Amino acid sequence: MPLPDTMRAVEIARAGGPDVLTPCTRPVPDAGAGEIVIKVAFAGVNRPDALQRAGLYNPPKGASDLPGLEASGEVVAVGKGVTEWALGDQVCALLPGGGYAEYVATPAAHALPVPEGLTLEQAACLPETFFTVWSNVFERGRLQAGERFLVHGGTSGIGTTAIQLARVFGARVFATAGTAEKCNVCSELGAERAINYRDEDFVDVMRAAGGANLILDMVGGDYIPRNIKALADDGRLVNIAFLQGAKAEVNFAQMMMRRLTLTGSTLRPRSNIYKAEIAQALHAQVWPLLSAGRVAPVMDSTYPLEQAGKAHAHMEAGNHIGKIALSVG
Repeated sequence: MPLPDTMRAVEIARAGGPDVLTPCTRPVPDAGAGEIVIKVAFAGVNRPDALQRAGLYNPPKGASDLPGLEASGEVVAVGKGVTEWALGDQVCALLPGGGYAEYVATPAAHALPVPEGLTLEQAACLPETFFTVWSNVFERGRLQAGERFLVHGGTSGIGTTAIQLARVFGARVFATAGTAEKCNVCSELGAERAINYRDEDFVDVMRAAGGANLILDMVGGDYIPRNIKALADDGRLVNIAFLQGAKAEVNFAQMMMRRLTLTGSTLRPRSNIYKAEIAQALHAQVWPLLSAGRVAPVMDSTYPLEQAGKAHAHMEAGNHIGKIALSVG
């Protein structure tokens, strides 16, 4: 059956708050060489979407201007050279953009099968967080079994994923969160110590435990020098976002004397080849854990596509636990 010419979508009318997300009609994308087109069932909602909406995170050259970095659904078109997917396959995929729509095109190598036992709704919320956690915690951060791992924002999509994967791979997991309820969730997911940052100083907790071998941080701001204090000698700090700002005063003598590594990355601008390599690693090492039920996405809420603005407002209020999705299909 031929695809329609147009589709429902949500666009960013102008830089601003959640109210600038506006339903619209757009042309259905074509599958270019090496690409597939997915009929979207669900799309994940992520912090980078909000940054793009605010005018702070422009899409890469050639990418759709529509927000949405992950989705699940059915393959409805395959481009030249694509052999790994066929029409009708159910997939989830990391997207260059365009997920807030009925159809989206993405490199075929960035798609993964829906893990056995998971719904399309759950699968839509895997790619952005699992690609990010794998590349930053296990590749860039080099987390090893037995190491002490601290993740900030333990009940965010990134946090819930990082806690589970670090636990499964044998690390000792510590997490920060802002309420007793959220701390309980962190503990249930596998954190041996959940730190309510309103009542306790994570620096004191980590130093008492021997220091963190690895910290994953998306807060930034005054957390940066505090993270350095919380690290063990030879520890690594990986920043993936800066919710409280990207600037801080740092004592680099500590980095030298204690042999610390300060690093970070952002996923969206990375090459298609790099993202394909992460997809292959996830398929080999993490997808079996999802199919076996040893790891699962933590789901908070789902909104209709046309209510993307409400989904963003909910995310930015900070009361959610786990992932927020949009129902598209």
